[in-house]
Amino acid sequence: LTWGIMQEKIMTTQFEPTPLVPDGIFPSATFCVFSNRFLAIIVATLLTLKTHGTMKLAAPLWYFSPCALSNTISSWGQYAALKYVSFPLQVLFKSAKVIPVMLMGKVINKAQYSVSDYLEAVVITCGVATFSLSKSSAGAADQTETETFGFMMLTAYICSDAFTSQWQDKIYKAYPKQIDSYQMMFGVNCSAILFTIGALVISMEIPPVVEFLTYNPTALLYNIITAITSATGQLFIFYTIKSYGPVVFTIIMTTRQMISMVLSTILFGHALTMGSCFGAALVFGAVFYRIHRKRLEKRARSAR
Repeated sequence: LTWGIMQEKIMTTQFEPTPLVPDGIFPSATFCVFSNRFLAIIVATLLTLKTHGTMKLAAPLWYFSPCALSNTISSWGQYAALKYVSFPLQVLFKSAKVIPVMLMGKVINKAQYSVSDYLEAVVITCGVATFSLSKSSAGAADQTETETFGFMMLTAYICSDAFTSQWQDKIYKAYPKQIDSYQMMFGVNCSAILFTIGALVISMEIPPVVEFLTYNPTALLYNIITAITSATGQLFIFYTIKSYGPVVFTIIMTTRQMISMVLSTILFGHALTMGSCFGAALVFGAVFYRIHRKRLEKRARSAR
C-alpha cells in the first residue's frame, strides 16, 4: 500500500521547479526504476549468500536478460503512466494483465486455457473499458490526448510484465531445483540495473535528476521509501507464495489493489462516477470469481 502511494506522490507532486526541470514534476521514471533495482540487488545478494553461501548461479546471467528487459520496461511504464492517467485506472489496468499473460503463456510455454479463462478475460477487459470511459467531460480534448499516452504506457507495462512471468517460469523449468526465488531476484535485478543505467545515460536524464534531487530532498526521500517498500514487497511475495500458495497470494494482492484504489481516491482527490464504480466492480468481481474457480479446481484435482 505504501509503495503505491509513494509511486503516485513521486510522479504527480508539484515540486520546486529547477533550471533544468521548470515544471517541477519529477523528471525521470527511469531513475525510479533504477533506485528500486539498486536496493533489490543488495537485498537479493544478502539473501542468496545466507541461503547458498555463494553468488554463483546455475544459469548464466545473460539468460535472465530477456525478462530483466521486460521487467524494466514494465516498471518504467507503470511509473510514467501516472503522469497521464489516474492511479485507480492504473490499478484496474493491472487486472487486465490476465489477457497478455494468457497470450504469452501460449506462445512461450505452449499453455492451454479453458473457455472460462477467456470469458473472465473478456469481462475484465469490459470492466477496464467501462471505468476508463466513465469520466467527466470537462477538458475532454486534452484529457483524451494525455490518456492516450497513458494507455500506451500501461499497455507496455502489462504486456512486458506478462512476458516477465512467463520467461521466469521458463528459467525455473530449465533449471529445476537449481534456481530459487532469491537467485531469480538477484539475476533479474543485476541484468535490469544495467538496462536502467544505459537508459539513463542515453536519455541524458542524470543531470536533471541530480539537480532536481538537490533542490527537492523530499523527492529523494520518496524514492528511498519506494525502493525499500519495493524490495521488501518482493520478499513478502516470495514468502506468501511459498508458505500459503498462489491462491492466497492472489486474494491478498487483489484485496490490496481495492484498498489502494480507495486510498488513492481519498488522498489524491480522484473523482469516481457511477460508471467508474460499475467498471471496477466488474473487474474485481471477475478476479475474485477466477480465484474461487481455481481453488475449486485445485480441490477437485486433490480429491482424485
